[in-house]
Amino acid sequence: MELDSNQTSPVLADPSPVDKPRLGVPSAFSFRKFIMSPLRKPSNLDDVRSNGWLDAMKSSSPPRKKLIKDFNVEEVTTEDDFVHRTWLLKYPSAINSFGHIAAQAKNKKIAVFLDYDGTLSPIVDDPDRAIMSDSMRAAVKDVAKYFPTAIISGRSRDKVYKLVGLTELYYAGSHGMDILTPVNGNCIESTNEKVKEENLFQPAREFIQVIDEIFLALVEKTKSVKGAKVENHKFCVSVHYRNVNEKEWPTVAQLVHDLLKRYPNLRLTHGRKVLEVRPVIDWNKGRAIEFLLESLGLSNNDDVIPIYIGDDKTDEDAFKVLREGKRGFGILVSAVPKESNALYSLRDTSEVKKFLKTLVKWAKVEKSTGF
Repeated sequence: MELDSNQTSPVLADPSPVDKPRLGVPSAFSFRKFIMSPLRKPSNLDDVRSNGWLDAMKSSSPPRKKLIKDFNVEEVTTEDDFVHRTWLLKYPSAINSFGHIAAQAKNKKIAVFLDYDGTLSPIVDDPDRAIMSDSMRAAVKDVAKYFPTAIISGRSRDKVYKLVGLTELYYAGSHGMDILTPVNGNCIESTNEKVKEENLFQPAREFIQVIDEIFLALVEKTKSVKGAKVENHKFCVSVHYRNVNEKEWPTVAQLVHDLLKRYPNLRLTHGRKVLEVRPVIDWNKGRAIEFLLESLGLSNNDDVIPIYIGDDKTDEDAFKVLREGKRGFGILVSAVPKESNALYSLRDTSEVKKFLKTLVKWAKVEKSTGF
């Protein structure tokens, strides 16, 4: 069972005490007492088994294929190959289908939206080491010369800006809950304090304090779980369990579950071996695309084709917006078959880079012929 990224986590809220603010934040005294209490393994794991969290955790990131000893190549069975070829009929390669994409984009404006982790940088055990290559950065920079280009990441906006390091782009962090809008139609440096505040769009601003508090609580509660890592992305908190022994996954899930019972205005979503705690608001990467297109003056233009490239379940919100609006192209980055709202696919970051370079070559030709 997988949870929809827009679906509120199936957590029952405790009755709110009299001194509980409207965001569902415990009083200062009770909160300090709560996070400073010693770590105890949850005695009842039935909650996370019955509500589907464990199933979602296991399915959120397919296991890596085993390498054939001494040859360092992936072992692919005939059945695997058949399944993948069948899947490609439904989600054809964006590179092999570039001619069709180019034909649809002829004489139209393209806007490019990119996820970061798993799209521009490989998925690695330590999220702090998810560094994009210089050649990928160059490819993204070239794309931005011809098309409005934005990064929409689950990471905090400031963190993803530091990782990418390109001032030519627009940045949306925390799954689109932290957007630096264009200034007079132009990109601005993420750290430019003079214009930053008046050009920030943060629909979950009122949750900053509660996110900080739940981050501290989760750090405290998971510190004795070997391999667990908690990140504060300003408007959401990520609990990574990629390096946690699978036998301990129920413990991690139940710790998060127990904490969220105290925060009815927060919800849980799943990424690739990560649990993400977010505010309960109607906002996601799809809404972020719509907002950025409007900010760029491209929302009501039938001649605009948005392209969104992403690899994770949270990117499905963006794919869905493009599919239901019958505009643009969603491109899923995945080496294994899985259902998606995307129209096309790419196997990995190397194919993402190849697609971006192909897009730039096409733009150069179009420009030279009057594009």
